[in-house]
Amino acid sequence: MADNPIESEAGDPHVPVTSSNSSGESTVWADVTSLLEAASQEKIMDPKMDSGIVCKYYSVDEAIENGAAPVPLSFDKTIDVQHTIDIMDHLLSCVTWHKGHSLTQTVFSCIYLLRLDRTSSHVILPSYCRLIRATCKAVISVVSDTRTHEEEDLFTMTYGLPLNRDGDGKCLSMLNAVEETLSRQLRACKAPSSKKRVLEDIEPLQTNLDLEGGYCKSLLCRLRFRHFYHVLMCMQRPQGRGLELARKHIASCLLELECIYKSAEFLRSSACGNCEDCIEDKTTASGCEPIGFDASLNSRLSAPTPPRAIRILNWKKAIEYFKKLHLDLDIICSYSLDPSLEAVLHFVVQFQKLQPDLVARAHLQCFFLIQDGKLYGRDPIFTLICRAAASPEVLKNHDIQKNEFVVQLGQLVISLLKILCTNAAWQRRKLGKILQD
Repeated sequence: MADNPIESEAGDPHVPVTSSNSSGESTVWADVTSLLEAASQEKIMDPKMDSGIVCKYYSVDEAIENGAAPVPLSFDKTIDVQHTIDIMDHLLSCVTWHKGHSLTQTVFSCIYLLRLDRTSSHVILPSYCRLIRATCKAVISVVSDTRTHEEEDLFTMTYGLPLNRDGDGKCLSMLNAVEETLSRQLRACKAPSSKKRVLEDIEPLQTNLDLEGGYCKSLLCRLRFRHFYHVLMCMQRPQGRGLELARKHIASCLLELECIYKSAEFLRSSACGNCEDCIEDKTTASGCEPIGFDASLNSRLSAPTPPRAIRILNWKKAIEYFKKLHLDLDIICSYSLDPSLEAVLHFVVQFQKLQPDLVARAHLQCFFLIQDGKLYGRDPIFTLICRAAASPEVLKNHDIQKNEFVVQLGQLVISLLKILCTNAAWQRRKLGKILQD
């Protein structure tokens, strides 16, 4: 509240009056008499509380009309490729939503993703956006099933955004075709002059032939990172059947992440403008601001809770996050499916020492309790308890497993495994509650 509040002319204590502070924020206040009334003051122009004041555009259509997401990205093919790579990089940096921020302020702040029909003439963008959307859906599905999203209440909320759309499954075949074309273009760049005549029918990616090879490599490694989607799909297969294949995709993802990181030097040198300034804070490898994004565009969809003030990860930190995530998932996939309860508990405890993020912990829980409360989806919990207690084999077919105490013990083991797959704060809270029960 300002030091010199403006008095109401009529002297009516119920007439609201506004005052401003040095930061430009205003507070609506009145001559209140209680702490509850004082706490009910509304602060205007505070981005953390007032979702409407920070909107640059009030609808996607208005943003498009004002040229926020041009189609084509540029009539210059070289600049078009640069913009495409910047958009792909920024979408990777939007992985901030894995840490609990809303999809409306991160991934779905991309206007091209919200209006895919406008980009149908583009070679790469529509398929890549569909892949991003399908990947978001796969991650949300796992986190929702394991209920680890309770740690961050906004993680699984989509606010009616176009997350489920027909045709997303075809994006992989379309990206395969694009990758094949880019690979041919890259081979044409590397071919000696004697063989280039044979490859003359291949249309170049852009007009500057000196940059052709670098742009082809930059696009290829980003497209090949779609193996992350395959990792998610393989890890969801029942009874651990997809773990070996998932490890192969993880190895491919780590390789492509390294290539993406190495492409920064080329993209930075070929980008126009003063992109070298504050490169560490940029969300793209080139250091340029991506077109087609507005974090406040969907702020009206966040009601009744105003959007949180967030900061998108910079490009380097996003690459580091994905490396850490894939290494954590690789550890899960490398587990030997030991049916021993002691071995399972030891593995979970050791895995938590690596401080995995929410998505990795959700896959850990989904991996151990994937179907009907069975370990790995195949071993009943009662069998694990019998092994841990060194009980005779005859008990496995005995009616003792229907005993109320044994049933509750099985439920306790399942709850314990689920709790150990949450973060440290939730472990303390849930373990305290389970001990009371």
